[in-house]
This record gives sequence, C-alpha cells and structure tokens, in this order.
Amino acid sequence: MRLTKKKMQLLNPAIQSAVALLVLSAGNAAYAQEATGAPPVATSEDGVNKVVVTARRREETLQDVPVSVTAFSADQLSKQAVPDVTALALALPNTTMKASRATNSTLTAFIRGVGQADPLAGFESGVGIYIDDIYLARPQAAVADIYDVERIEVLRGPQGTLYGRNTIGGAVKYVTRKLAPQTDARLRATVGQYGQKEIVATVSTPVSETARIGGTFARFKRDGFGKNLTTGGENYDKDVTAARLSAEFTPTPDLFIRIAGDATRDDSSPKNGHRLIVGRTSGAPILSNVYDTRASLMTALGHEQEVKAHGVSATIEYTLNNEWTFKSITASRKDKSYAPIDFDSLAVVDMEVPAIYTNEQRSQEFNLTYTGDRLQGVAGIYYIDANAFNKFDTILGGAIRTAAVTSGDIDTKAWAIYADGSYSVTDAFSVSLGGRYTVDEREAEILRKTYIGNGSPEMGTPGGILFRVDTDLRNGVLKRKDKKFTPRVALNYKMNSAHNVYASYSEGFKGGGFEPRLNVAAFNLPLSVAKAGYAPETIETYELGLKSSFNGGRITTNAAVFYSDYKDVQIPGSVAIDSNGDGRDDTFAGVTTNAGKAEIKGAELEAIANFTPNFMVAGMYSYIDAEYKEYIANGVNVAGQRVFQNTPKNSANLRFNYDIPLPLAGYNGKLSLIGSASYKGATAQFETPSLLDQESYKLYDASIVWTRADGKVRAGIHGKNLSDKRYKTGGYLFPTLGLEGTLTAFYGNPRQVSATLEYRF
Repeated sequence: MRLTKKKMQLLNPAIQSAVALLVLSAGNAAYAQEATGAPPVATSEDGVNKVVVTARRREETLQDVPVSVTAFSADQLSKQAVPDVTALALALPNTTMKASRATNSTLTAFIRGVGQADPLAGFESGVGIYIDDIYLARPQAAVADIYDVERIEVLRGPQGTLYGRNTIGGAVKYVTRKLAPQTDARLRATVGQYGQKEIVATVSTPVSETARIGGTFARFKRDGFGKNLTTGGENYDKDVTAARLSAEFTPTPDLFIRIAGDATRDDSSPKNGHRLIVGRTSGAPILSNVYDTRASLMTALGHEQEVKAHGVSATIEYTLNNEWTFKSITASRKDKSYAPIDFDSLAVVDMEVPAIYTNEQRSQEFNLTYTGDRLQGVAGIYYIDANAFNKFDTILGGAIRTAAVTSGDIDTKAWAIYADGSYSVTDAFSVSLGGRYTVDEREAEILRKTYIGNGSPEMGTPGGILFRVDTDLRNGVLKRKDKKFTPRVALNYKMNSAHNVYASYSEGFKGGGFEPRLNVAAFNLPLSVAKAGYAPETIETYELGLKSSFNGGRITTNAAVFYSDYKDVQIPGSVAIDSNGDGRDDTFAGVTTNAGKAEIKGAELEAIANFTPNFMVAGMYSYIDAEYKEYIANGVNVAGQRVFQNTPKNSANLRFNYDIPLPLAGYNGKLSLIGSASYKGATAQFETPSLLDQESYKLYDASIVWTRADGKVRAGIHGKNLSDKRYKTGGYLFPTLGLEGTLTAFYGNPRQVSATLEYRF
C-alpha cells in the first residue's frame, strides 16, 4: 500500500512540478469547484464562506475532507445556465463527460482515464452516476438536464467504501433539493438561437405540520443545428420532457421519509453523424456543414427515435441519538430506447443499425453512520438486481445485402458490505480506514443470426432469409461470479487552520461479464472460451493532496498528484471481419479485450481567489499520463500502438465573476459579468489513432446576469462556445464495411446565445 521508489520514479517532470505546487501552493491560480461561483452549502466564518459537501456521507467542509471532490451549487448552475451534466466537465480536472455518439441522452463518462464508452448491455460504467445516493446502472437517459438540484458533487478516484455500488473511476452525485417548510413556487424560462424554448416550473407546499409535497415539470425544446438533406427533417435537435414528484414526512423530529418519482422522455430526432470520407461507390461528397446529414434510417422496430426512463424511490432516515443515524434507500428504475442509427449517414442503405434497449434495476441499501468526538464513519450493505437487454440489426450493403440480428440479455445480481471510518488521533492528525467486499453475479443470453435481405423478422422486416446462426448461447450457458475485497486507507494531517495535507491508497474493482455482440462462428470460438467471458478489472490508486487557504480564506487551493496501477482493463469494441475468406470484410464482430496492465499518473490543481467581495477569479489545471504496458492482440504485445480514449493529457479552465451593484425597475440588485475559457488537449476516440481523434481546442463562454437583491428575480443573457468551434466528440470507424465505407463523426454544440428569466414567487 506504499508508493514505492520505483513508482515515484515514474512521476514525470510535469507531475514533479505539481508536487512542488503541493508544497508551495500559491494562490494565484483558480479553484475549479468555485469556477461556477458561490459555494453549494456555506457557513460564515469572519465573513468568508466555506464549502460543505457530503462526499463521505456526512457534512464536512471541502477543505477538510481528504478526498478529491468538486462541488457545484444549484444557484451557480442556474447563474451560468449550465444545460446538463456534460457541461460540468469543462471545469473538472481529468474528466470527460459527453453524450454518446448518435444519442442525445446516453452518457459517456471518464475520470482519470477510467470509464466506459460502449452503452450496450453488460458493460458497466467506470464512473458511477447517483441521484440522491441511488446508483444508475445504465448510461441511457443519464445525460440529465439540470433542474431541481441542491448541488452536484463529483468525486475522483475509486469509490466503494462510502457508496452503495462500487465504481472504479469516480462518482457524479446529484443531490436534489429538500422541500421547503413554506409554500415555494419557481419558474424559469429560456429562449435562444435555433428555436430554443425551455421552461421549468417547480412548486411545493406543506399539507400539515409533518408532511410536504412538491413537483417539478420541465420542457426542453430546440431545433436542429443542421438538417437531414434526405428527409428534410432536423439533425441535432432536442425535444425532452421531464417531471419529478416527491412527498416528505417528518412524523417525529428524528424521522425523515421521502417518497420520490421521476420520469424523462426524449423525442428528439435521430442524431446522425458527419461523413469524413467520400462515398466509396457513389462518390457522395463530404458535406460543408458538419451538423448536416444524408441519413435515411428514421425508425427502429417501427418506432421513431424515443427514450423513456422513470424511477421511484423511498428514503428513510432515522436519527437514533446524537451519534447514530440509520438510513434505508429503496429504488426501482426502468428505461426503454428505440434507436435508429445510420452509421453510413447516406441516403442509401449501406450500414444501418436499428436498435432497441431496455433496462431495469431494483436496489436496496441500508447504512449506519456514527459521529463521535474523535470517531466518525459509515457502514452499510447494498444489493442490486438489474437486467440490460439490447437487440439490433446490422444491415450491410454489398453484392448481397445481409442483416445480422444480435440480441444480448444480461442479468446482474450484486451485493456488498462496506465500511469507512475516520479516527482523530490528535486534533491535527487523523487516520481513515475503509473496506468493501463485493460479489458480482452475471448471467447472459446471446443470440446472433445472419439474414439475407434488408433486415430481420425479429426487428420488424419481413422477407429476410435465414442464412446462418452465428451465436446461440442461451439456456444458462453463460454464468460467472466475481468476488473482491477492496480496501482504502488515508492519512490526514492538518498542519494548521490553513493547510491540510492527506495521503491515501484505495483499490477499485469492476466485475467481469460477457460480450453481447459475440460472433462465435466468425472466430470459431470454443465453448469454453465463450463461457469464460472477460475478466474483472482492478485499480490501485495512490494519492497525495494539499488543501490550503490564504488571506483569511479568500484564496483557496486544492492540489493533488496520483498514481494508478490499472490491471485487466476492459476494452469493448467492434471489428470488421472477412467471414468467408474472399478478401473483403463482410460483417463485424464484437470483441472485448482485457488489456493486461496500464499505468496512469497525473496532477490536479483547483483554486479560487476572491480579490474583493465583488470580484472572483477561479480556475483549474490538470495533467494526466495514461499508457498501456501490456495489451496482447493475436499473441503480440501491442501496448506501444494503443492509447487511452477520452483522456486528454492537459485540461484547463479559467473563469471570473464580477458583481456590480445595479438598481433596476426600482429594485436593488447586482449585475454579474461572468466569463470563462476552457482548454482540452488532444483526445483519442478509440484505443487506436484515427481521423476521428480531436486535436486540442479552446471554448469561450460569457454571461451577463442581473439578480434582484431578495433573490426572487434573475435575468440573464448567456453565450456558449462564442468562437463557434467545431470539435469532435465521437464517431464510427468501419471504412471497409458496406459499399460506401463508414467514417462518421459527431460534434459538440456550436455557438449558442440564450436569454433566461427566473422568478421565485
């Protein structure tokens, strides 16, 4: 559990410089947590606000907690007009969050090089998404528009001794707002370019001295950034409806009960990519507008694009006494997606994938927290029962048109016990110890058949002629159980009231599974190999951090360096193959590889400087060096030719907020001038370099916001991506399949200007 001399030598000069920053920690940089402004929860001490988070399941100031965590308040998310969780990544060290390729609402998230880019059944994310401590097992519908939240916390590094589900890379935690003790009504309206029209209405009221009810309705609508030149419809448009209802009860001062439900529906048009190559057979040219498309696939199983998700939960929190608190979290969630994916983005049928996804989960967690004079901690048990199912056709053009229908049905049952405690040996020195024992059980059924024709009967296309059965692994053939104990230890020394240094070691674990697109016939796989599936992945992370404040807390810096030993890295993907030996790729196969070993080292610096009560500058810089050491392909170690995807080496963010007292319409208030600049280094989309990779780029945002002194009225004008930068966020790489070849890219949003008005009744 010690950072050995050899591993210290692996820290390159950039990280060594960051270590120096830990020691010197000057206040001339900016702190990313506060890049959005005021703290999420604050107490006043000598007029200086302190950020309070619940990263360790109890309230602690951000500067005291020995964890790499960043927090964003609801007020400042609103002030910045942050649209959804993916926008937060610009201010987060070593973090990538984006909508997955060809989707509006499926989340791809990476933290410190660890994540999961494939949303198919059976693949779990390396970054856990939580809503009020409820883990979302699947990425579909996880790109949540931000509403009804009190704050968002983002933790970096393995999580498992504090949270219900083990997550190997980090966690994003939504904390929703508790209902107010008095009637509360709020309205937010937004209009902007591309026909943007949004409204969020929230109301809550007490119905008795011990009961409150509330709800929020949200509608997000926008025209496309481009057009579908084949259908005349929209491309990159948005049409989302969301709602949340909750009831809270406090039968006694020591008992709190919340019943909540939420639902989201995404009726946006299919999002189709931009071709980077000329059509191989038709000669179709590359379009000048990266948001335009010629795609022709509009339905899957007879349905237009649609994503529906909903969930219910019950939280019971009982304070036994001043030291002990018991909590129960019960939850159930479901989602269903119809996804017509036109890989080739042409009017012809050359590589098209109509798909459906269904997911459901049920989870239960019990935990007990203890808060004593010197000992604080949490212990709990967790269980989840989840099913993920996908079915899709892969329709390929050629001399003979074929359609491979693939279905993967994956059941996951997992349980765990965990505990984490912190003991103050002295007033300045504390030791934290934690551990988790996890059991993951998976059972899969995989069926793949190839038809001659325009599709398969299973996906609603009659007339297809069955050519062969490529994979038939059903009836309980695929089962596996993975078990792992993962510890965590942290030492925390508060040198004085202004400087807090910590060192930690933690392990992370993600269970193994089965490739849901397995093509047994293509690789002539023995049953024993298919039954083995892919192995669990593990990570060991060493971290050294320093949290400091200067000038009475007006300047704060948080710095950390880390080293991770990452083993058996799960890398899913698809490859084009020649199934009949004629020298031409005619189908594809899903392949999940366990890269044997990788090393990740990096540094992070966040800071904030309140130069005056009205002028704040904040920022972030992060560096990461992630490389494979062992990656076996066809018996050869190809680690030197592989790169980490979605992990830019350098990231930075700098923002400011300047408040000017300004009466308006007879009311006192303040005008806030807000600006930000963000930098992302070169980013690979896959483990092998390709034309889809994105070179380094910068984004600029600015806002002008007026807030009435009583906080009841806020009006703002917001500009995003003011330089109108075009940058790739993902894509499909199958240049040898079909008659035309597929090399299509997806892009981040162009320049957008919007106006918001918020009123609190």
